[in-house]
Amino acid sequence: MALCWAARFDADRHDNHPMLDYNNAAPVRDTTHVYESLTPDVVLDALASVGLLGDGRLMALSSYENRVYQVHLERPADGLNVPAEVVVVKFYRPERWSEAQILEEHQFANQLMAAEIPVVGALVLKGSTLNHFNGFSFSVSPRRGGRRPELENLEVLEWIGRFLARIHTVGSTCPFVHRPALNLQTFGLESRDILLAGGYVPLDMESRWRQAFEEAMQVAQGIYASVGEVRQLRLHGDCHPGNILWTPEGLPLAGPHFVDLDDARSGPAVQDFWMLLSGERAQQQRQLGALLDGYDELGEFDRRELALLEPLRTLRLVHYSAWLAQRWHDPMFPINFPWFGSSDYWKGQADMLIEQTEAMQAVPLVA
Repeated sequence: MALCWAARFDADRHDNHPMLDYNNAAPVRDTTHVYESLTPDVVLDALASVGLLGDGRLMALSSYENRVYQVHLERPADGLNVPAEVVVVKFYRPERWSEAQILEEHQFANQLMAAEIPVVGALVLKGSTLNHFNGFSFSVSPRRGGRRPELENLEVLEWIGRFLARIHTVGSTCPFVHRPALNLQTFGLESRDILLAGGYVPLDMESRWRQAFEEAMQVAQGIYASVGEVRQLRLHGDCHPGNILWTPEGLPLAGPHFVDLDDARSGPAVQDFWMLLSGERAQQQRQLGALLDGYDELGEFDRRELALLEPLRTLRLVHYSAWLAQRWHDPMFPINFPWFGSSDYWKGQADMLIEQTEAMQAVPLVA
């Protein structure tokens, strides 16, 4: 058994909204943000503080939540066991996770790597996987390349399913102590409270959205109650295709490797499945069957959890809006999500909640 210590949506579906009614958008509360002080010089100085010298070449990688950079090193790091000439440095969003929560994520990644599961974890530098510079907490990991997995290929899904079983086997050995759970309260009710208390839902849409939310939550709560208690384990938590990099067969380290455990939480195993499903019901049924064919080779999946698939999709829909609301003070968000706060956006959200209420009442997928 792995030793545990107390350390302290899919996105594509929700990002496609018409950019309309900007005059009714949520107001920008600040014009500056702490990340504005994270200049290229600060990035390089942070690396130098842990013994890594960048050669000046750095590239910002796609990330809204944190700030992530690919940096070329001037030379191999002497005595630091850095297995790459190019590294990825992640500066964590201040005040999102506590240091104990970040270290708990790193511990989970290290346990997965110790079990020879292809996860990209943080390097130990200056005695820790988490270091600090100029008020920022940051970690460094080796760069790993790869492409998006071909999820229409059932053999690829089986392969991913086998590794998910292994991730969950490690995840079940002990609980998170500091990181939160994914459930109706944390992703549903708390998200609603953030949105309504903060005035993010326009007045002309508030009643419609609130009613759609309450009806969806009532159905979701009923499903959770009918399913009963299911095993809660440490999860990847955000297992969508963008967080799985694929190396083709015939190359070193062929197959999937999993990145970005930043959203790792406790929850039911099915949370790490549903974002890999797409298309019409028949297509999703085939995809789920392939995932579980692979999973069942190395693990045991409680089929009762399949009834939670659509409720979990519903929770992510609401949580996504709350996530945008909580980040609205970051100037990057109004620029990249200008439709957030518009009446058209919230009408679309209400309509999707109504669709999800219908989907939750349909017969669940089986496998």
